[in-house]
Amino acid sequence: MECSTAIVSSQLSLFPSTLQRENRNHLFKSSKQRTCQSTRFHCHKMYVPGFGTSPESTAAQHLHHFFNFIAVKIVAAQLQSYNPEAYEELREFLDKNSLSDGDKFCADLMRESPRHKDLAMRILEVRSAYCKDDFEWDNLKRLASKMVDDSNKKLMTDYIVDTSCIADGKQICN
Repeated sequence: MECSTAIVSSQLSLFPSTLQRENRNHLFKSSKQRTCQSTRFHCHKMYVPGFGTSPESTAAQHLHHFFNFIAVKIVAAQLQSYNPEAYEELREFLDKNSLSDGDKFCADLMRESPRHKDLAMRILEVRSAYCKDDFEWDNLKRLASKMVDDSNKKLMTDYIVDTSCIADGKQICN
């Protein structure tokens, strides 16, 4: 796990005294911060104020709806090849109902008709299987981290170019 730390510049020294270390530790503790344990040191995770739920919980909710969307696409593709009639019923239902809330979509599909109930049950099976067995969670973390790093680097580089009149080592302003 990664940790971030902040140090007050007036308290910086090569060999801080015990009093300075204790004071610095108290400055950055928050009762709402989550803590993590590492084999080497104790650190604090960032507290996200005013969020209501944890950011991870919100991301999980979005992923839940996304898995429903993926399951509908998978089931539709399967139906298209072996049961065109059921595929058309699902397409018609999709035209009338939003996929933005996966649970509401499936609940409404179940109540439409007995045939639609079977489609909804299949979607529930597929979304569970996809989430548990097929989704590449490690790849998600790697890609999200890379996107943030690449975006940060591009934004900082663009800012430097815009404010310094230097690009690729050459002066571009007069």
